[in-house]
Amino acid sequence: MSSWKKICCPVDFSETSRVALETAAGLARREEAELTLLFVLETPAAVAEFPILPAEFLEQTIREVERKLDRWRAEAEHLRGAPAKAEVVSGSPAHEIVRYAREGGFDLVVVGTHGRTGIRHMVLGSVAERVIREAHCAVLVVRRSGK
Repeated sequence: MSSWKKICCPVDFSETSRVALETAAGLARREEAELTLLFVLETPAAVAEFPILPAEFLEQTIREVERKLDRWRAEAEHLRGAPAKAEVVSGSPAHEIVRYAREGGFDLVVVGTHGRTGIRHMVLGSVAERVIREAHCAVLVVRRSGK
């Protein structure tokens, strides 16, 4: 029997993230663990380089992310059969996932992977791979079925 009491599930609203959410909610239900969904908002380079862009642009993006995340949280609660939390943080996804998991005292991170290989993997990297290397806790990586 595992000792997972706090599970973090980073999402990016992709199909792969949905599989991670379903897996994390099932584990949280079985383990009677807390479940928190995490979305990392990468600040667009244009906003960082040109701070004269309207603040409304960023605020609108955050509101849209929060609405979407709230729907995903509701789905996680339905699958888990108990309340779940959802948080939005800003920064580099891998770094923020690792930081959030460490600071939040999570026992497990359930993260999806897109399964990129070759040049796409070299250019885009892998958030899941970085989280595996840097996380202080267990990391479960899930893939979409059919991959």
